[in-house]
Parts: sequence; structure tokens; C-alpha cells
Amino acid sequence: MNLKPPKGRALGLCSGGLDSILAGLVLRRQGIEVEWVTFETPFFSAQKARRAAEITGIPLTIKNITSSYIKMLKNPPCGYGQHMNPCLDCHALMFRHAGKIMQDKDFDFLFSGEVVGQRPMSQTKPSLRYVEKNSGFDGLIFRPLSAKILPETIPERKGLVNRKDFLDLSGRSRK
Repeated sequence: MNLKPPKGRALGLCSGGLDSILAGLVLRRQGIEVEWVTFETPFFSAQKARRAAEITGIPLTIKNITSSYIKMLKNPPCGYGQHMNPCLDCHALMFRHAGKIMQDKDFDFLFSGEVVGQRPMSQTKPSLRYVEKNSGFDGLIFRPLSAKILPETIPERKGLVNRKDFLDLSGRSRK
């Protein structure tokens, strides 16, 4: 049994997909106490996140954000593309809500399973930077799956995580 205290506490956004699961497990393996939050709206269910929490044993908080989500949809700060697709503003909104939970429950930082270049619009380096700045938690979002190719974060500067222990995934391949 490992009785060492955790190196820090991290709250991650969990979609329930493989990338969320990997991000949580990689951080936990590094001695970080990990919990997840997932958000429900009429468009997003917590079902996959619940299953991921069952499989991994990572505690999960479920929060309904329908009201703030609908408000954001009506007037997304980033605007609309050819169709209604405010992905960047949606991610910033979710990190904003997660950040409030982080503060209320004394977590040290936020994390996600986002991979640079995996999605052509929402997971480019500039898009990830936009989300971070507009979340209100600039420097506190750690992305363990692409940490080695992203700018240094506050958790790294504080010694809570060491980028050499994390990954440098990019694009759609997992090589």
C-alpha cells in the first residue's frame, strides 16, 4: 500500500473517451490525486463519463450547465463558423465551471485529455491557448497527453508535475 501523500490535486474534464481516461491515469501514475468533472446539457450526457469513472475508480462530479451553455450558444464570443459550432467557447465555458470547482475544493490545477492537432479547429495550439485565456484559468490547465509540446504551465513551475514524465502526442496518430 502506498502511504505517500499525493504530489498535488488535479481536477480534469472528462468526456468519458479514451483521451480523458488516459490523461487521468497518466497523472494518477505520477502521484497526483485525480478527480473528474463532466458537464450535462440537453446536448451532452454524462453516461460515458460515469462509465469511465466506474472503470478507473476516479471520482466524478456531474454538473448541469444548461443555463450558461444556452446563454453562450446565443452569443458565442468566438462567433459562428459556416454553421452553429462554438466549440472554443464551449470548452472555455467548461473550464470556467471546472475552475470554480477547483477553487472551491482546493485542487491545484485543471487537466484534460486534449491532444494538439487531434481536431482541426478546436485542438490546434492557438485554439488551446484561446480556451485557456478565456477560461479565466490561464496557466492552470495541464494537458498531459501533449505536455511536452505545449508551453510550460503553473503546475510545472511549482514542481507538481514534471513534463519529462508526460507525453508529446500530436495529430490524429498515437505513434
